[in-house]
Amino acid sequence: MSVDPKQLRIVYMGTPDFAVAPLQALVEGGYRVVAVVTMPDKPAGRGLKVQESAVKRYAVSAGLPVLQPERLKDEAFVAALRDLQPDLGIVVAFRMLPRVVFELPKYGTFNLHASLLPQYRGAAPINWAIINGERETGVTTFLLNPRMDEGAVIDRRTVAILPEDNVGSLHDKLMTVGAGLVLESVARVVDETFHPQPQPELPASELKPAPKIFKETCRIDFGVEGERIIRLIRGLAPYPGAWTRLEERSAVDATLLRTTDVKIYAARFEATAGTADRIGEVTAAGGVLRIACRDGYILPELLQPAGKPRMAVRDYLNGWKPRGECRCV
Repeated sequence: MSVDPKQLRIVYMGTPDFAVAPLQALVEGGYRVVAVVTMPDKPAGRGLKVQESAVKRYAVSAGLPVLQPERLKDEAFVAALRDLQPDLGIVVAFRMLPRVVFELPKYGTFNLHASLLPQYRGAAPINWAIINGERETGVTTFLLNPRMDEGAVIDRRTVAILPEDNVGSLHDKLMTVGAGLVLESVARVVDETFHPQPQPELPASELKPAPKIFKETCRIDFGVEGERIIRLIRGLAPYPGAWTRLEERSAVDATLLRTTDVKIYAARFEATAGTADRIGEVTAAGGVLRIACRDGYILPELLQPAGKPRMAVRDYLNGWKPRGECRCV
């Protein structure tokens, strides 16, 4: 006898915005979500105001029970899950689950990952796909096992990366496609004729990782090609933002006068010869800011000096009064 996917008792686990759309699709599609698991509330921002996760906010608005364990191996949490008698677990942008949790549901637990596995396993697949210059990426659903992002594939969908895409726009496209894929995957895991496919075994040299993004990952090296710099900026916008340190030095004796960290959220590249010996040099004219790189100039369009709001480059230049020669390092 076939199983009605909408009668499954589903436990959903997720935290950020990316995980809201699939949960909403399940709820609005009439699926039986018996609980939502998300990160504990935590203080954030200058005022350390307690912040709830995006998934919790939606779950509460939809009237869904919410669990927020500090530790996923906590006996009380595992007991609470067991009492729910889940048929299926679904994970979207959450923590790595212990075996005792992901094996608990009758049909196991599957994850939605924002890449075409086995490529871009890790915490930041959307960022790295753009930074590395990929022309397409996608979403994959796979059954969890003890190894990070290595379980058998349920299904996948491909999404083109357009030249104008940044992380924000690509995130939204993958989120929408991923929500639909989650619904399709729920039906597939209970289909008796379905057999998940092991991920291809690729040599380590052919695998492209997607490690967590740190501050130094975001620092712009103007000694590389302009197209690479533009991809880094797109791959970190609107969050966390590619940045550089603007130094102002005396034209007389090169004394350091001032430094300012600046994030660049949008820019274009102007290819030209003769800039390799002036890497990082900053010039401004006619409302245009130019930063020399290996093979031309980076022209920022949207930026944010430390301690100030984001602004168009023309607005920045209207208030910019350099004290000496400027260079990005």
